[in-house]
Amino acid sequence: MKTIELIATSPMGLEAIVARELRDLGYEHVTVDNGRVTFRGTPADISRANLWLRTADRVLVKMGEFDALTFDELFEGTKALDWPDWIPGDAEFPVEGRSHKSQLSSVPACQGIVKKAVVEKMKQRYNTEWFPEDGARYVIEVSLLKDRATLTLDTTGPGLHKRGYRKLVTEAPLKETMAAAIIMISRWRPHRPLYDPFCGSGTFPVEAAMIGWNIAPGLRRTFNSELWPIIGEQAWEQAREEAYDLVKDDIPLEIGGSDIDPKAIEVAEASAKKAGFAKELKFHTLPVSKVKLDSDYGCIVTNPPYGERLGDDREAEKTVRSLGFTASVLSTWSVFALSPARSFEHYYGKPADKKRKLFNGRIECNLYQYLGPLPPLPKQDESP
Repeated sequence: MKTIELIATSPMGLEAIVARELRDLGYEHVTVDNGRVTFRGTPADISRANLWLRTADRVLVKMGEFDALTFDELFEGTKALDWPDWIPGDAEFPVEGRSHKSQLSSVPACQGIVKKAVVEKMKQRYNTEWFPEDGARYVIEVSLLKDRATLTLDTTGPGLHKRGYRKLVTEAPLKETMAAAIIMISRWRPHRPLYDPFCGSGTFPVEAAMIGWNIAPGLRRTFNSELWPIIGEQAWEQAREEAYDLVKDDIPLEIGGSDIDPKAIEVAEASAKKAGFAKELKFHTLPVSKVKLDSDYGCIVTNPPYGERLGDDREAEKTVRSLGFTASVLSTWSVFALSPARSFEHYYGKPADKKRKLFNGRIECNLYQYLGPLPPLPKQDESP
């Protein structure tokens, strides 16, 4: 089967994490760029990538790339691509677009030109003047950057953060993909405790449990490309069977969270139940100042509420102080806190060992990392 070029789109700052995921899945020729990671695979690999990627936004097929300073160049470049190899005659194929630092700055006009060019190419293959567009969905995207056009097909549909376990949402939720990335940046492993004292809808604990049991994050949802003939039902069935076979649900987990808002805890418990972790994850209605953790060598992974969410900067500062105090007595624990507050370290009580710039949606944040000692290695069996 011929190889194709695929793109895993990524939030800014997480490209290296997405690239690491792809390499761990066995893909080679991985290239990192701003907001995207390119790799090579077969049409069957579209199913594996969608099921397994925890930190990417979506998976795209790269149809082509060319210079386009005029609408004629955009039309001819688009028409030259092999759209009928992918898109059946009855398919729905809307066009989305964006343009940055390019001569062709009108996105609606670019979308219209691309749509016309694809239709003209498909007319040649299917010998028809009209397409019903009542079949499977193939979203085409034209992206113009510095007069360079990239044409892609979106294989995912709703973004990869839509895992399928979170039906109810509390205020200002953290995306599941970002939560998974932060857990992967941390030094947490399934044999260590993990706790979120501002758990909200429970995203960090649920994502950690999915990582701990090696559950593919896309197992509970569907994707646009499941209906694409070029991939086929068998490839999707095989990918799902492989994912189910790789689940390690016999690993004991010590994961939990708390929140001062009882409604948030209701949502967190509902999310845990939907994800299959009703018994494994423990949640409590509790302010951070009352949190007591008895285990050693754990990780606090959290997104503390800040001024915009609390509606009061002073309350946010008090919250960060309480987090710092709670963590100060946990000498073997590590803390990973995502916050946009520039004064976070001041109110926490000490400078972070590491900081990493990340974007929670459009909000620029830092991941403040306070690194405790790693747990001791297990003793070797000395018996003869």
